[in-house]
Amino acid sequence: MEAAYWHNRWENDLVGFHLDDVNPYLQKYWPVLDIQPGQQVLVPLSGKSLDMLWLAGLGYEVLGVEISPLAVESFFTDNGLVPEKSRDGEFEVWQSGSIRIYCGDFFALTNEILADVAAIYDRASLVALPREMRQQYADHIQQLLPKGVPSLLVTLAYDQDCMQGPPFSVEEDEVRELYQFRYQHRKLCSCNVIDDRFRGKGLTKLLESVYLLSPKKA
Repeated sequence: MEAAYWHNRWENDLVGFHLDDVNPYLQKYWPVLDIQPGQQVLVPLSGKSLDMLWLAGLGYEVLGVEISPLAVESFFTDNGLVPEKSRDGEFEVWQSGSIRIYCGDFFALTNEILADVAAIYDRASLVALPREMRQQYADHIQQLLPKGVPSLLVTLAYDQDCMQGPPFSVEEDEVRELYQFRYQHRKLCSCNVIDDRFRGKGLTKLLESVYLLSPKKA
């Protein structure tokens, strides 16, 4: 998907994927990653997620990546934060306290930028990408990150004959396939979260699943 697509979504306030509260799965399952305060958490395609505030509130260093300057600006403005701005390669970097958001193309990230990442929180990143881009996304993460970095992954699964994403449907078999070389996956929960918005699109079931991706031992 082209960057223009996401710029258009944010400019026209077509951001139904944004939650107005902290994700309950993050609050419930984050401890299973066993990451210590002070370590850095990567939040890819972060938008203006309040999850970043929650993680920072627990004492983590938060590294967000978001292509839309409007989303980044909204995050800091909405939360009463005054960021400092700088440049790092192709990215404009916005930072306030322990939250740093790299504004630019996720695929322009480098090993140097991600060198200190100790965990990943992916709620709206993998499901935001069409199938042909998801392998590229997973490969990029696995190639750049230090070994031994666990991930908390949230996905959606539904009948794609009824609705086209984003968010896109990602089944468990695809999760296994995408991360099979460096990770073993464990499903922590799976719930039907169908509501009137999605029923109106013809869906009868919308499964939201949470996975722990644990690095394979050598």
